Amino acid sequence: MKRVLSAVATLAILAASPALAQDAAPGSFSAGVLDIVDEVRIGGHFHEIYWTMLPQNPQDWYWNRFEDISFDVLFTTPDADVFRWIGSPRPELGATINTKGQDSLFHLGLTWQLPIFETPLYLEGTFGAAAHNGYLTNAPEGYRNFGCQVNFYERFGVGANLTENATATLTYEHTSNAGLCQENAGLSNFGLRLGWKF
Repeated sequence: MKRVLSAVATLAILAASPALAQDAAPGSFSAGVLDIVDEVRIGGHFHEIYWTMLPQNPQDWYWNRFEDISFDVLFTTPDADVFRWIGSPRPELGATINTKGQDSLFHLGLTWQLPIFETPLYLEGTFGAAAHNGYLTNAPEGYRNFGCQVNFYERFGVGANLTENATATLTYEHTSNAGLCQENAGLSNFGLRLGWKF
């Protein structure tokens, strides 16, 4: 948990300092960081909105738990053939923190973004892994049995470039282990991520 909180603090500092992109002197440490950081995001989410990976019926979603905040850093796509071969995704590091003491996630992965024709809109997909602070088995009432400490992480989104720098993305994120462990109570969250691109 200490590692998660440390990562959240780092992401929050980055998210609160977009002006660094203009003020950083060439060759400075902050300029070097901003060379690899493409975008930072902060968001708010409904916790445990649905029980499966695919949100099949929005009428069955649970809208009563707006409890999560998220922090994400999306890095510049590495200049490497292997990344070009798979569609030039951006590496990502982030956390979704529950403010009511429920399950929180710390995730890393790759994020693909597809523009919707000649519009500011885009589709987005993320695939990676997520660690959590929840129970593996024998969870008390009101909590879930994740089974594995590290699970798969998937996220789907639709967003818009509001300005040259600002973005807004509606996202549905899910983590589960695909049956690799004895228990497999996944977690799905839905919300809005606001971003700042450097």
